[in-house]
Amino acid sequence: MPPPPLAPQGPGPVPYGYPGGPVGYPGPGGPGYGYPSPPPPYGGAPGPYGWYGGPVESNGMGVAALVLGIASAVLFCMWPLAIIAGILGVVFGSVGRGKARRGEASNAGQALAGIICGAVGIVLGIGLGVLLIVQP
Repeated sequence: MPPPPLAPQGPGPVPYGYPGGPVGYPGPGGPGYGYPSPPPPYGGAPGPYGWYGGPVESNGMGVAALVLGIASAVLFCMWPLAIIAGILGVVFGSVGRGKARRGEASNAGQALAGIICGAVGIVLGIGLGVLLIVQP
C-alpha cells in the first residue's frame, strides 16, 4: 500500500506525542528537544542594566543636540525657528557632554557637534533677522 499523498504546503505538523519528527524539524525527537536553552553571555541577564550587568548608556541627549544643531544651521532662513532650535541644541549638547563626562553616555563628540552647529545656527539666525529688520 503506498503512503498517503503530501499536501502542497509540505508534510504538516507532527502530531503531539509522535515519537520522531521529520528530519530538520524541531519537535519531539528532533534536534535540541529536551535540552535547556544556552545561558546568556557571561551570565548576565537582559534588563535595565543590559546583558553584562553594567548601566545602559543613554545617548539621547547627544543625538538630539546634533539633530537640532544641524536643523538650526541648515534652516537658518526661518530665523526664529533656527534660533529656538539652536538654543535647544546647545542646551541638549551641554547636558549630553555632562553625561558623557560622567560615563553615562558614549557620544561626547555628537554632543559637541550639536553645540557647535547650534551656535552656528543661532549666529546665522540672528544675523539674518537683523539683516531683515534693519534693511530699509
